[in-house]
Amino acid sequence: MDPTQEDALTSTRRTFLERGMGLGAIALGAMEGRAAFGQDIERPSPLAPKAPPLPARAKRVLYLSMAGAPPQHDTFDFKPKLQELDGTPCPEALFEGKRLAFIKGHPKLLASPHPTTTVDPLGIEVSTLLPGFREYAADVCVVRSMHTDQFNHAPADLLMYTGNAVNGKPSMGAWVTWGLGSINQNLPGFVVLGSGGSDPTGGKALWSSGFLPSEYQGVRLRSKGDPVLYVSDPKGLARTSRRRMLDALRRLNELDHDRHGDDETLARVAQYELAYRMQMEVPEVTDLSRESEDTLTRYGAKPGDGSFASNCLLARNLLTAGVRFVQLFDWGWDIHGTGPGDDLVTQFPAKCKDVDRPIAALMADLKRTGLLEDTLVVWGGEFGRTPMLEARGGSKFLGRDHQPDAFSIWMAGGGVKAGHVHGSTDDLGAAVHEDGVSVRDLQATVLHLLGFDAERMRFPFQGLDQRLIGPADGPKVARGVLA
Repeated sequence: MDPTQEDALTSTRRTFLERGMGLGAIALGAMEGRAAFGQDIERPSPLAPKAPPLPARAKRVLYLSMAGAPPQHDTFDFKPKLQELDGTPCPEALFEGKRLAFIKGHPKLLASPHPTTTVDPLGIEVSTLLPGFREYAADVCVVRSMHTDQFNHAPADLLMYTGNAVNGKPSMGAWVTWGLGSINQNLPGFVVLGSGGSDPTGGKALWSSGFLPSEYQGVRLRSKGDPVLYVSDPKGLARTSRRRMLDALRRLNELDHDRHGDDETLARVAQYELAYRMQMEVPEVTDLSRESEDTLTRYGAKPGDGSFASNCLLARNLLTAGVRFVQLFDWGWDIHGTGPGDDLVTQFPAKCKDVDRPIAALMADLKRTGLLEDTLVVWGGEFGRTPMLEARGGSKFLGRDHQPDAFSIWMAGGGVKAGHVHGSTDDLGAAVHEDGVSVRDLQATVLHLLGFDAERMRFPFQGLDQRLIGPADGPKVARGVLA
């Protein structure tokens, strides 16, 4: 057995006291401002702001994750040919030899049931269910040529947001916070907000720190009640008492780290200290009752309702306050057509209504305050949807199956080419036609805009130099989306 492990296992309360580290010594050290067992060492905060190694166009990220995968044919990749062939048997090339999640037999093509309108300056047809998009279309780059190699939600989520289709890897937000630190030391560097009544299928692994130190994991804020559970002091505990308690605990943890060298011990210290500082700043940033009636109306937000609208307003406040990476997950976009709760005629318009107005208000505020210039905004899901009607079990509701070969996202802000459409798909929106962007290409592009070379941004773990973009060569920056 390792001697340090053996020592830790055999240490007793008696040996602890015999080594001069009793409660009296701790209390004395707290009063004197230094540990009784030695001079305090000022350790740099792991969340201290860091400069990227390369020139950066963006300083922070807002990722609007539409969990469940919005249908590209009904949002940003309208297909006239699909309207023409609606209800006809699908060409065999679209499903023969393909892995589809639910479609059986010979499916029929499905046109979009909703009208579209041309949006300038992009010059593309966009669903009339997204009227707010017109207000900020001049600031975005629509990427119509995304593709992935996963066709089920959880592995596709994991690949999109952690770079690997299995659990255990750090999320994109954790990588960014590890590389850049936090702008505001009183708030987490990476914050997650959820809406839609469910977590994304990939679960909490989507904001995990994986093998990175745990202080870089995403902090989930709640829209109802206390923003962070258990961050408030217990009743009857004065703040000065909590400070003395944390000082003593920090010294014990630092001593343990000096003896055993486990970096997670220091991560624990950093998390305790961050929680203490958050007690003062989080309520100010997250209390939407302080917002004007005009602001609440523009967003469609109601304090404490946990809606996507309220989360957009919270995201604005968090970005303004200096949070490095804010990610919103909104569940409910899994439009299969098994019933009115997941169909194109009822559920899809409701989801568009949920997000359209809040995003327009958020984009307007980011532009008005100048934050959009150095904030990278990304909107999208984990894969696309088929041009065919799913008709699972003979369902008469309209819906589309999972589609990994083509989907659409949009990007805006720091370093992104505004008012631009990148890439294209075939006449039915079933496959990428030109300028394809893989999930790992997107990750490389995000890191590039933040000042990192995705190939060189590495962390040693299990004998390998791990990367967000995975170990293989191939991922490349999507130069066509850059300003």
